[in-house]
Amino acid sequence: MDVLTGTNVKSDWWDKQILRADQLAAQTRGSEALLLFYAQLLRAQKEIYEFLRGRKNWLPCGDLEADLPVITQALPDFLKVIQAHGPEPLAVEATELLMSNASVIGGTFMKHWRHPSDIEFFPKAFLQPYGRWLAESGAAPVGRELSAREYNCPFCGGNPQVSFLQNREKTAESGNRDLICATCLASWEFRRIVCAACGEERPAKLAYFQSPEFDHVRIEACDSCKHYLKGVDLTRLGFAAPLVDEIAAAPLDLWAREHGYTKIELNLIGV
Repeated sequence: MDVLTGTNVKSDWWDKQILRADQLAAQTRGSEALLLFYAQLLRAQKEIYEFLRGRKNWLPCGDLEADLPVITQALPDFLKVIQAHGPEPLAVEATELLMSNASVIGGTFMKHWRHPSDIEFFPKAFLQPYGRWLAESGAAPVGRELSAREYNCPFCGGNPQVSFLQNREKTAESGNRDLICATCLASWEFRRIVCAACGEERPAKLAYFQSPEFDHVRIEACDSCKHYLKGVDLTRLGFAAPLVDEIAAAPLDLWAREHGYTKIELNLIGV
């Protein structure tokens, strides 16, 4: 799990996501607007992360209620980015949040922390850098019901956002599969032929869909629970960034919905 690498994982992770989003926004047809916004969102998230990581004589304790007075200092600048670059509904909501008092915002964030929802854009987007810094600094999250299921994040209990294949050993014939957490952005190793929503293992119940337009991304669906997520194959395209390439391949989500599948966790763009 990448949280074990600790503070050696620095802002270059964010830089990789931003660079990939910029590249794909210039290359991809049909998802340009999504990627342009996501690139700006990643920049805003990196600023939150750097703000938290750069605090002197402070480390998060993992209790969000106790950490809120520090982390919400980064909220106004984050909301201004959404005002400037987000779609109109989010820009309007960002304006409203800028005028809200601290107790209202704190209550919203605490509710999301305890009972996360993938349709709550602002708490999910704002707390992701906090979750990643928790994972890197080693502070266990408090106030979240951690799941013992292997397909939830072993650090914070979050749902998987995307899976990816990579070769950990040069001699490996096929890639190892990992999942990336939608809450703290950490990754953990996961079995390759199994549903990431219900644990279904029977190959006949696991469906896959791929398009020549996105030959390194595929739909990984389950006919038992009717859930899916997208998988990014880094053995085919090593410089891909799973969180970003997953968004660029948004047309694949249309196929999944048309075939009756529900995504395990919507991404920050809402697909």
